Amino acid sequence: QVPLVESGGGWVQTGGSLRLSCAPSGRSFSSYAMGWYRQAPGKEREFVASIDWTGGHKLYEDSLEGRFAISRDVAKNTVYLQMNSLKPEDTAIYYCAADDTFGSSWYNLYTVDYWGQGTQVTVSS
Repeated sequence: QVPLVESGGGWVQTGGSLRLSCAPSGRSFSSYAMGWYRQAPGKEREFVASIDWTGGHKLYEDSLEGRFAISRDVAKNTVYLQMNSLKPEDTAIYYCAADDTFGSSWYNLYTVDYWGQGTQVTVSS
């Protein structure tokens, strides 16, 4: 059973917006940091953003901060990724992730404990 389930992906034109959601399935991640990675065709999976279990601390890939915003509904244990001013280079599969630590370790995807199956985001020019 996949522990994290993403939704909200789809097709959008350049300059548009999408909001991704990630909810747990089968277990709770209420005390875990959660976040997002993405993988474009032919490229390695890369860090996008993460948020601690309180929702009060956030990390971003430097180039995405300002266009992307991560948030968390603690009561629902759901994490969101608001993506604005989307560009064709944002086209990728976006993966939700969870880990029991929060911090710079999130820049290394191999330290993350749990993954979702991913949701496709396609930005057309």
